[in-house]
Amino acid sequence: MYINFWYPLIFSHDLGDEPKLVRVLDHDFAVYRTVDGEVHCLANTCVHRGGNLADGRVRDGNLECPYHGWQFDGGGACKLIPSMGADATIPGRAKVDSYPVEVRFGIVFAFLGDLPEDQRPPIMEAIEYDDPDWYCNLMTWDLAANYARSIENGIDPGHNEFVHPTHGFSGEREGYFVPELSLLHTDWGVGFMTQYQSSGSTDMKVRQHKTQTQSEAGSGTHGPNAIWTYIHISETAWFHQYMYEAPIDDGNVRIFLVNMRSFGPGDEMGGRIRERNKIVAQQDIDVLEPVAPVLTPKSKNDELMVPADSCVVAYRKLMKGWHDKGWHIDRDKLQAAEGKKMYAIPSPARRKTKGWVLDAVPTSSAK
Repeated sequence: MYINFWYPLIFSHDLGDEPKLVRVLDHDFAVYRTVDGEVHCLANTCVHRGGNLADGRVRDGNLECPYHGWQFDGGGACKLIPSMGADATIPGRAKVDSYPVEVRFGIVFAFLGDLPEDQRPPIMEAIEYDDPDWYCNLMTWDLAANYARSIENGIDPGHNEFVHPTHGFSGEREGYFVPELSLLHTDWGVGFMTQYQSSGSTDMKVRQHKTQTQSEAGSGTHGPNAIWTYIHISETAWFHQYMYEAPIDDGNVRIFLVNMRSFGPGDEMGGRIRERNKIVAQQDIDVLEPVAPVLTPKSKNDELMVPADSCVVAYRKLMKGWHDKGWHIDRDKLQAAEGKKMYAIPSPARRKTKGWVLDAVPTSSAK
């Protein structure tokens, strides 16, 4: 898991008047909205006596800890310590990490890291979201697997033939192979577009006659935790899908899907697409949750790659680069401290001020 990227927290329509507890990167965060509509994300642990801020309430734009009533503003600064009296001087260390927030595509995102604004990777764009000629479905689901396994599944053209009956022929087609991929590289990711032959149906009569449709499709990554998938069924029927993944911990991930289509306005078609997406997601869940080991192997010799895995290999190379920058959370140190010590994902304010109660989460980098 990596700091210094944007992570989805919650759908905006699911954030009401009460704070919400969200777990990402093996850390808890308190997300809340003020009466004037501003959304904030704070590290969840109160620096006084470890209170759970997300169990508190919003008062005058501040988040009040339910344990002793300390109030923190949207920037993480403590504004009131009731036991010291209203006119007391607040200690400089009375602060919690606050993270930049953006609401995009109906999702609340937080930048979980300490990079200054001009150095931060962008949120992956879903450019069709505001286009009136495109139609949107928003969905989310949980997967009991490592997020990197999920991302790699999304950029793996070889699994479609066997995992998704409407994407291929379940290995029944003679001469099946994955064509050589021409990789598309961006500043923050890698992807491909290629041609697919699919049955387009689960009907066995169609499959027995090997009725095929030719589609252009492909996928790519953005950062460690987001992927795009384009499916061009015909000249006018296009799906553009954007998946933003929130690693809860090493073995669990919450996936937010922004599914855009260029056809079929209306709730009826939207409902059909939603049900179809649920089926496809469950097919992936069924094969991903038993995958072993949970984490991708550290050594390339522990898995045998083939040319169809070229995008996965390129993604792992990008991940190594971010590891070498010192953005990779040291899971061994974090797990060793469980129940004994609380860390915080470092926020941008840590580059400007000192005197933080909680230490920044340990990270590992190239030696």
